[in-house]
Amino acid sequence: MKSIGRQDRVAGRIQQELSALIQKRINDPRLEWATITGVKMTKDLKIARVYYCVFGEEEKKIKVGEAFQQAHGFIKRELAKKLGLRYMPELEFFFDESFDYGRKIENILKEIGPLDSPEEPEE
Repeated sequence: MKSIGRQDRVAGRIQQELSALIQKRINDPRLEWATITGVKMTKDLKIARVYYCVFGEEEKKIKVGEAFQQAHGFIKRELAKKLGLRYMPELEFFFDESFDYGRKIENILKEIGPLDSPEEPEE
């Protein structure tokens, strides 16, 4: 069984604290649309790649990205207080396209319809 490394523990804490921060402390209504789907740390713990998703039209995705960039300093400061790390990683925000991709595949499968068992040829 693989043990959880420091990278994973720090990433999990950042995801947890950032989600709580968005819900409770940031008053930007654009970020209410965002869901943090994951955080990946570099091996040296200097960069945290934060992945988020937004359900809705393309305009919302753009606005949420802008909101994260505007709140970047505040988010980093607040996370530093909560995490108590010697060095606070730099935060990079990325839109997580996997949900859109999954929805697209699901729609294609619905269009195809249920797969019936092939009919046996008549003799």
